[in-house]
Amino acid sequence: MNTATTAPVISVIVLNYEGARWIERCLKSLQAQTIFPQIEVIVTDNASRDGSNHLAAQLLADWPNGKLLQFDENLGFCGGNNRGAAVARGQFLFFLNNDTWLEPDCLEKLLAGVRAANAQVATPLVLNYDDDTEQLVLAAGFDIFGLPSFAEARAGTYELFMPPGCSYLIDAALFRELGGFDPKIFLYADELDLSWRVWISGYRCVAVTVGRLHHRFSAHVNPKGGGTMVELRTSDTKRYYANRNGLVVLLKNCQHVLLLSVPLLLALFVAEALVSLFLIRRWSFIRRAYLGAVADCWRLRAHICAERRRIATFRRRGDWWMLRFLRARLNRWDELRRMLRLGRPKVTEA
Repeated sequence: MNTATTAPVISVIVLNYEGARWIERCLKSLQAQTIFPQIEVIVTDNASRDGSNHLAAQLLADWPNGKLLQFDENLGFCGGNNRGAAVARGQFLFFLNNDTWLEPDCLEKLLAGVRAANAQVATPLVLNYDDDTEQLVLAAGFDIFGLPSFAEARAGTYELFMPPGCSYLIDAALFRELGGFDPKIFLYADELDLSWRVWISGYRCVAVTVGRLHHRFSAHVNPKGGGTMVELRTSDTKRYYANRNGLVVLLKNCQHVLLLSVPLLLALFVAEALVSLFLIRRWSFIRRAYLGAVADCWRLRAHICAERRRIATFRRRGDWWMLRFLRARLNRWDELRRMLRLGRPKVTEA
């Protein structure tokens, strides 16, 4: 691949794992961007075995601003993106899932919006892969359990608590100052952890909804993807990481008052586990997704304590300030209610 000499404005880091079905459209949509000469594209491949790494190499071969990083093992969302950020030259980093495609002026509008708002982190509007239906992935705040509380997008540019990890733009210097993604998290809640650190360090996240991006929801977990909720789906792995990392993020970033969310979250786990055991009748799921998540969070206690000390060195906003993001909408509780209403969820062991 060719090497450009002019420093790019945006380094787009496309995390790829088994993305043969998605990677071509994603990269071609980047090539069609109105500010394509101002961006570099770095594909980080987490040891894919479906040939998507070779396809990415072919697509990037003639790009003056393209690069492929191939790893011998799956480093997860956090490790793979951190490796890409380490070699990125842009003023901004844009972390992008491979199961996305961007409308041609998306990055131009996103860049203009984040600069006009004097913000450091941003996301475009996220729509379904196959149509213009909005995905509920913009977190206006967090609920009493400390989990993201999602809300429908508003027009224009406005503050939000957490952009989605599938389309996360951040000032490169700030990303490095905050320590990047926490590799111990591996995947799930990675953007939640980073957004906590953005806000408590004194910076801002915004949504720029004039920029538009399309995303195949959960395609990185379910190869068939899906944008419409027709059945309840989860997996041992997804629920394990979501549960464990939800606890880790709270214990790392909350100062004092908001730590009250931890026992509430544990109580929610108990309720979910009981309902899941009744509906699914598979003890291995409960052992892995709930008991294993709590046990492994405890095993990370030394890392959590070290992170709390590190975060304290750049904290500029405490829990009382962060309470402005507390929301009444309980997304995870709504999910539990859907389980009770719709019945047995589809659970895989992956």
